[in-house]
Amino acid sequence: MKFLRILAISILCVLGAKADDAGFDAVDGPNVRVMRHDDGSRTVFTRSPDNRTLTKKTFTANGAMYLVTIYRMDAHGNPTGCKIYDGQKNEMFKTSYGYRKSDGQLVEERMFDSRVKRIDPNTGKEMPVRRFIYTYDALGNRSAPIAITLIPGKTAEEVYGGPTALDVDPFSGSQGR
Repeated sequence: MKFLRILAISILCVLGAKADDAGFDAVDGPNVRVMRHDDGSRTVFTRSPDNRTLTKKTFTANGAMYLVTIYRMDAHGNPTGCKIYDGQKNEMFKTSYGYRKSDGQLVEERMFDSRVKRIDPNTGKEMPVRRFIYTYDALGNRSAPIAITLIPGKTAEEVYGGPTALDVDPFSGSQGR
C-alpha cells in the first residue's frame, strides 16, 4: 500500500503537483487541485499541460474512488464533452455541451447512456437520457437548469444527479463557466 501511495504522489509530481509529508491529500499544484468536502470525501482535478483534458476523480470518505469524469476542453477552456466512469472505470455516460455562438455561454448539456444506446425511431439518431437547458438574465447570470429526462418515470436527477457542467474552474476559481 505504501508503494501505491508513493507511486501516486510521484505521478502527480510529474504532472506539476507538489507533495509534502502528509501524502496524497496534500497534493496541489499547477496541474492538480484537491477539493475536500464536509463529509470527508474529496475530489481531485488533474489537467493536461495543454489544458485540453481535465480529469475529475471523486473519492469517498474512506478513500475509495467513486466516480471519474474526463472532460475534453476547447481552446477557451470550456468543456465540449465528457465521459463519466464508475469507480471500477466502467463507462456509464457521455455528455456533450452546447454554447451560444454570440457570447460563448453554455446553453445545453446532453447526457447519453453509454451502456444502453437509445435510438429515436423517427430519426434513427441516438437520444440523450437527459438534457439541461440554461437561460441567462440581462446581466449574463445563468439560470438554474431546465431539466428534461427522456427515461419514462425518472427525474433528471434520478438518471445521474445534477448537471455535469463545470460551475467553477478549479484552476482559476472563476465561476459561471
